[in-house]
Amino acid sequence: MVSTPAVVIAAPASGSGKTTLATGLIGALRRAGHSVAPFKVGPDYIDPGYHGLAAGRPGRNLDPVLVGVERVLPLYRHGTRGCDIAVVEGVMGLFDGRIDEHQGQSVAEGSTAQVAALLGAPVVLVVDARGHSQSLAALLHGFATYDSEIRLGGVILNRVGSERHEQVLRAACDRVGLPVLGALPRMAELAVPSRHLGLIPAVEHGGAARSAVDAMIELVAAHVDLAAIARLAGARVSGPSWDPVAELRAPVAGAPVVTDPAAGTWEPGAHGVQRTADGPVIAMAGGAAFTFGYAEHRELLAAAGAQVAVFDPLHDDLPTGTAGVVLPGGFPEEHAAELSANDRLLDALRAAAHAGMPVHAECAGLLYLTRSLDGHRMAGVVDAAAEFGPRLTLGYRDAVALTDSALWTAGQRVRGHEFHRTRLISAAAADPAWAWRAPDGEAIREGAVIHRVHASYLHTHPAGNPVSIAGFVAAAADYAALRADV
Repeated sequence: MVSTPAVVIAAPASGSGKTTLATGLIGALRRAGHSVAPFKVGPDYIDPGYHGLAAGRPGRNLDPVLVGVERVLPLYRHGTRGCDIAVVEGVMGLFDGRIDEHQGQSVAEGSTAQVAALLGAPVVLVVDARGHSQSLAALLHGFATYDSEIRLGGVILNRVGSERHEQVLRAACDRVGLPVLGALPRMAELAVPSRHLGLIPAVEHGGAARSAVDAMIELVAAHVDLAAIARLAGARVSGPSWDPVAELRAPVAGAPVVTDPAAGTWEPGAHGVQRTADGPVIAMAGGAAFTFGYAEHRELLAAAGAQVAVFDPLHDDLPTGTAGVVLPGGFPEEHAAELSANDRLLDALRAAAHAGMPVHAECAGLLYLTRSLDGHRMAGVVDAAAEFGPRLTLGYRDAVALTDSALWTAGQRVRGHEFHRTRLISAAAADPAWAWRAPDGEAIREGAVIHRVHASYLHTHPAGNPVSIAGFVAAAADYAALRADV
């Protein structure tokens, strides 16, 4: 099978304009007649929302840390199905990735460079031109020669000050043999509002996000050589496409087994998950307060037989027939008053959790299950209060499950990611969900397992942990069967 060609949009450092360029390029290529597959390197949930608006299809992530190196190429094939080109936005600087003091290789795990090398795709380097002149040639020479597996295909100059400035920068690029694929002027009006965790998600930003994306597309279409980008694109991706059904059929050691053929439940175990009847309804929170998630999550739930029903906790009730609830990440602290006002949902969720309904809550979901968030009443499933904190908590974690739950078996090792600026206070004792060791050596115990509720700050990628999805759907089917017998 021929690989869908790709270009990887990278930069020397964060803040260079990758998201503007990548989003605008996705939309401009689409307007030029291409079917574009959008990707983001790393665990970022926000940028893919803007990519999705530009592409007209879901933005996806490629994260070797969370899904494993072996899944990156299958996930790429899956995400590029039906497309003739892919645009992959990098993370931080080109060679920046997971910080590991024991790692000796030049390309960091989870970096844009690692993903570009795996894909065999050319890199387009976006350079913030402010403050650069002839010395740009030295910077480009360093990036072009640092690692032989990374091929720089060209440069896009961003925030160029004048025609004279552009001439000097183009001459610098010529000195190192890198073509200039575009030069964008300084356009402060394109700035998209941000907050403590980065850009405001596209879902929250509404019509303003659509307007911002349209402006990015117009800017890129006017100042970037789209035909040259399309000619440059390439990839060396072999092997099968990621298949959620096949993932669930793979042998899984230690998976929980739930057996009740009359109730139409599932048997995740040595032979994966096989459908015996209509699956349980899994309610997945969405809307402005719960925007962090991966497209593969719904696909795996559906492949396991679940009927996925998306609801908005700001104003909806639990969907009819709900047998399990997924509360993903997001910004509940920005919508705490509205969430608190939906008393009926808070009461229903608390009662369902106490009755044994499986609930999977990550970060925003954890906050929603506490007694209160910044003084606003929440569901009260987790006996803790939450508040906006003084500092950002950010980074990958190598975690071990401490307590059996609907998703994990005690002792399972999982890679996850923390990304929040809230904290729990006045927390009562509970069975912890995870343990890991902080960079300074401190032993951390985090999260809570209560009944069949698993609540934690840790974000995991379902494609990297299909056994957790199998177990969750099995637990939901078991709960549905028990309720049917009442």
